[in-house]
Amino acid sequence: MDEPSFSHARAAHAERRPFLIGRARVTQALRAWFKAQDFVEVETAILQVSPGNETHLHAFATDLLAPGEGAAKRYLRTSPEFACKKLLSRGERRLVEFARVFRNRERGPLHAPEFTMLEWYRAGAPYETLMDDCAAVLAVAAEAAGARALAFRERSVDPFAGAERLSVAEAFRRHAGIDLPASLAPEGTDRERFAAAASAAGIRLAADDTFGDIFSRVLVERIEPRLGLGRPTMLYEYPAALSSLARPCAADLRFAERFELYLCGIELANGFGELTDPAEQRRRLSAEMAEKVRIYGEHYPLDEEFLAALAMMPQSCGIALGLDRLVMLVTGAPDIDHVLWTPVAAP
Repeated sequence: MDEPSFSHARAAHAERRPFLIGRARVTQALRAWFKAQDFVEVETAILQVSPGNETHLHAFATDLLAPGEGAAKRYLRTSPEFACKKLLSRGERRLVEFARVFRNRERGPLHAPEFTMLEWYRAGAPYETLMDDCAAVLAVAAEAAGARALAFRERSVDPFAGAERLSVAEAFRRHAGIDLPASLAPEGTDRERFAAAASAAGIRLAADDTFGDIFSRVLVERIEPRLGLGRPTMLYEYPAALSSLARPCAADLRFAERFELYLCGIELANGFGELTDPAEQRRRLSAEMAEKVRIYGEHYPLDEEFLAALAMMPQSCGIALGLDRLVMLVTGAPDIDHVLWTPVAAP
């Protein structure tokens, strides 16, 4: 590296260093909180047989070589979820991981191809417990960073305020004027009815948009910008058809035990009451991969060990929280790269 380039890199690091020191404080405080709650911190393997089976997540692949043997395809995980659930099936009751994860085709102010996912799981607890955990995690992180209010792109939130708990159905009605339940049934979705409602609400659609595409467009354009303003928002009970790893709500099978946490219009965490039916899980993940083949011409294998483990897994809840986004918000950093010690070099 020549002298001008080195000087630029040094200056850029000096600018980011206060945010990075804040990251260290937040991480230390969170580890202490989880320890006080009797969580065991685990470290699961980064190289996996399957990186995860969500249609729109893209993994990094490599070959695992052993002397005298052929190459075996492995992937950098997009989440530690499958591995953590295997540990639940083996008897762990409360576990947490500060997991390095990898997602291709993702780069921007709120995305990095390599980042840290904070995931924790509770056996035998209802998924609403995770909402209480989120409130505590926000308070701990803000205290560690010395933040009384958080702001991002002219939106602000009090991290200590009691969270708004808003159902997805009510959010669609309130912010988009759409009757979401009318397009849902326990056995599936009514894409045409939903498309008509979204179009009437002024959402631009393409002829080949799926139900999930339309849902995401309404969420991004009409709902997310109104969430987590002034106080955090817990957006709960997503359509079961769009929640492949979550169990259905007992009171209404059209919806799932799933919620997302929002601050300043930013999605920060995604939590579930975990599905434990191996056959249903296989069906859902296979459908996700069929859709991936249709759209992208590729698919990832299913993790057979994970599917087998579900039969032995207790009723549990789990959540994935973007640690880098949380640190960005509580330290006031302008983007994700400012809270990464060594961001992945751009192509």
